[in-house]
Amino acid sequence: MWGCGWFNGTGLVEELPACQDLQLGLSLLSLLGLVVGVPVGLCYNALLVLANLHSKASMTMPDVYFVNMAVAGLVLSTLAPVHLLGPPSSQWALWSAGGEVHVALQIPFNVSSLVAMYSTALLSLDHYIERALPRTYMASVYNTRHVCGFVWGGALLTSFSSLLFYICSHVSTRALECAKMQNAEAADATLVFIGYVVPALAALYALVLLSRVRREDTPLDRDTGRLEPSAHRLLVATVCTQFGLWTPHYLVLLGHTVLISRGQPVDAHYLGLLHFAKDLSKLLAFSSSFVTPLLYRYMNQSFPGKLRRLMKKLPCGDRHCSPDHIRVQQVLA
Repeated sequence: MWGCGWFNGTGLVEELPACQDLQLGLSLLSLLGLVVGVPVGLCYNALLVLANLHSKASMTMPDVYFVNMAVAGLVLSTLAPVHLLGPPSSQWALWSAGGEVHVALQIPFNVSSLVAMYSTALLSLDHYIERALPRTYMASVYNTRHVCGFVWGGALLTSFSSLLFYICSHVSTRALECAKMQNAEAADATLVFIGYVVPALAALYALVLLSRVRREDTPLDRDTGRLEPSAHRLLVATVCTQFGLWTPHYLVLLGHTVLISRGQPVDAHYLGLLHFAKDLSKLLAFSSSFVTPLLYRYMNQSFPGKLRRLMKKLPCGDRHCSPDHIRVQQVLA
């Protein structure tokens, strides 16, 4: 499903051994993501959401943000097969880069990416507030739920330019007005700044502040309402994972914007290389939908207990429950 004719803009290098190895490796990586990554992402994100919603009384501030990221991960896992089966560099693409289906699917992809990035950045900032200003309830569960609602609303508004582009593709009476709104380079530049630069600076600022916080352990820190000691490790791992997997996608968007905005004809070699990098970066971005819940599963100490309580509440007969509970216990172990 991958091609490497972008080496010289033609298909003459397809028979090279290095090109064949590259095609085989990327095809296997894509199939592995579809066969393993998508089911794992759907399963673990759904379990993360259901287990925390079932144990609302024991939810903490980080749990709310991870539930928010899990909902975005469910959307990304649902979109992954459609995107990965039809990249522009594919030998059997299902649609073109400017197709209506592609534009329609790009909207939930952009919304989910914005939600994931801002949830990670806000998690970092609220974690610092919780460490530096304890017992102030500024980063409480109640406030975090409202913040997550604003994050989804802001992500929808930011992706509104894609929706305008989709609507204008069906409007012919006002072609001049629609032509002004069909500036894809401006939309990509806005998405890079709002969707990556701002949350990246916020997360970096929060990590710097956290590194400067030097407080001794007090009886207040051992209160049941305080964050677990493993929360800081989970925070650092989540920030590094999310920004590490999404950075190539936004760098490719920035490179495409700079290359097209020059107003000069783009060589076929560079254009093919850009499409190839775009497909590869999207593959990395989609992998965040199952890597993040796996981090939460293995680094959050309270999640196994929440999952056990959820499994005990599942309605089933006595004859069919015991094997399932045995398998669940094995997975949790």
